[in-house]
Amino acid sequence: MILENIEILNFKNIASARLDFSPGVNCLLGMNGMGKSNLLDAIHLLSMARTMSSLPDGAIVKHGEDLMLVKGDFKTEAGATDSISCGLTKGKRKSLKRNGKEYQKLSEHIGQYPVVISTPDDSRIVSGSSEERRKLMDMVISQANPQYLAALIRYNKALENRNKMLRAGVKDVILYESIENIMEEDSAIIHQGRKNWIETMAPIVEEIYSRISGGKEKTSMGYKSSLNHASMKEILDSHRAKDQILGFTSAGPHRDDMETGLDGYSLRALGSQGQLKTFAVALRLAIFRYLKQTKGATPLLLLDDIFDKLDASRVENIMREVTNESDFGQIFITDTNRKHLDDILAGLKGPKTLINVENGVLTYAET
Repeated sequence: MILENIEILNFKNIASARLDFSPGVNCLLGMNGMGKSNLLDAIHLLSMARTMSSLPDGAIVKHGEDLMLVKGDFKTEAGATDSISCGLTKGKRKSLKRNGKEYQKLSEHIGQYPVVISTPDDSRIVSGSSEERRKLMDMVISQANPQYLAALIRYNKALENRNKMLRAGVKDVILYESIENIMEEDSAIIHQGRKNWIETMAPIVEEIYSRISGGKEKTSMGYKSSLNHASMKEILDSHRAKDQILGFTSAGPHRDDMETGLDGYSLRALGSQGQLKTFAVALRLAIFRYLKQTKGATPLLLLDDIFDKLDASRVENIMREVTNESDFGQIFITDTNRKHLDDILAGLKGPKTLINVENGVLTYAET
């Protein structure tokens, strides 16, 4: 899959832009705060119907303006061209259209144009809260499995209703069971989806991490879930009295976690900044491979400032990994260092583009 072009109006600090992209590597050069990540975020918006950071809709409209529009043309594996547009007027609902027809549900768009992005904050996948790791699992699996996404939406809605009942002091078991029956069915789908995903991903991450690190370290991944040891019905029944005191549902898929290890130890507890960053990049590249295999389409790969906190040998190994033409398709790379990008482009045989970014203004540069 290729994003052939993009048009932007009043998105974050980008007032106006029209760019044609290379089907190979596209490098974005500029100092921090100039708008490089905003361009990647506009691409992410077209692919996932939301920004990378899940900002409130009003926050993505350029300051002082009332409306925003991002449009792009995707060329699919079948050779067709799909035009996607996302528009927003302040105070109104976001509009997402495919070939001029508006989606009734934004969830219908998820997974149609897969994307994988690595950002400077990716180390938080390991070091941050369990919520961030659940969000990552859900975003990736939802792109590959619409049934998983539907179950997740239903479960979260039922969870919200149960928590409202708990806070209201409801005691009627029959009322709880009417909600919990939905949670039981969908929690099984969520649990199985995450379990299968981690079992699939673990050896791929280990393989890629080994190549990036030069074989110096061995990674591991595991799935921590209350459903590993009991059914959702058993969990809800046994926790109901406790939950009524707490005022929220204390166990279930919404409390799951992904565990990460390095050489038999907790990566979260003992990993260095470079090791955390290496794992995060390896995980993103493994996600790329997973989506490519499950979707039958090559995702877009967005690499935002991936060289930070990595030594020269790991940077070189990452670039060798992602510029393997048999595995990867269209790539977007941002950096503040022109030499880094020149070195990348000099080693490429295929099509490539270099774009300067300064104060939200995007211009082509010679490679």
